Amino acid sequence: MSNSRERLQRAQEAMGIAAKKSLGQNFLVSDTVIERIINQVKAFEPEALVEVGPGPGALTDLLLELNLPLQLIELDRVIAAYWREKGLSVLEEDALRLDWKQFYTGKRLIFVSNLPYQISSSIVVERSLENEGVAAMVLMFQKEVAQKIRGTVGAELYGLLSVFAQTFWKIETVTDAGPRDFQPPPRVASRVLSFQRIESEVKNRKAFLGFVKSAFAQRRKLLKKNLSGILSQKKLTEEQLIGWLADMGFKETARAEELSPVQFVKLYKHFGFEE
Repeated sequence: MSNSRERLQRAQEAMGIAAKKSLGQNFLVSDTVIERIINQVKAFEPEALVEVGPGPGALTDLLLELNLPLQLIELDRVIAAYWREKGLSVLEEDALRLDWKQFYTGKRLIFVSNLPYQISSSIVVERSLENEGVAAMVLMFQKEVAQKIRGTVGAELYGLLSVFAQTFWKIETVTDAGPRDFQPPPRVASRVLSFQRIESEVKNRKAFLGFVKSAFAQRRKLLKKNLSGILSQKKLTEEQLIGWLADMGFKETARAEELSPVQFVKLYKHFGFEE
């Protein structure tokens, strides 16, 4: 197959399009990055695939070679029509407003995307809220968002996204991508992460998301202050929380960024926030 820049040029000529800033389009043109993404998809042993934002097909052309059911989600009307004319299943909808249950047929589904950056955090949260569905994901992010997702305890970018994503997925870095790996070049560096679904004790994921959100509501505030509202709803006292923190080896002045994802789950379960 010809290289990605040639494929992009041919597809753009066929579609008569340029990248749209309004849709956050920056088209991937690095054969190395593309190959690493596809290799990671293959390593997850997919039985079906869903791709958000195929654009001119940097990934799509190679995903098709896997000869698996492929569902495309594309907001750009012209691009959606292009892939439909090639006989592919395309939903011309917003990936965040779509009911993803329609894709969950029991087959091992892998979600792959060079994501539009404005939806990247939200789509990770959405997929993490589901108890089942996507088995694994290979997704491109703005580098800073990827660092938040993989953030470690005490790190500057460790926060809500780190805790919530790491509770439900085993996450690894696949590759980095610089501005020159895209056309037009974005102003930011990018990073591809892989996500593999893991078992979790959390049953009510929405409640857990609300709990972690509260914990990180104001980063400079102490955990006991950020959680005071939730504690009072549950008729729990600050002293009970301080007691638990002490048992776990924390001072009563602990902040949310000092607790690991595992400790967040322990705290959440211990005080029955799930019920």
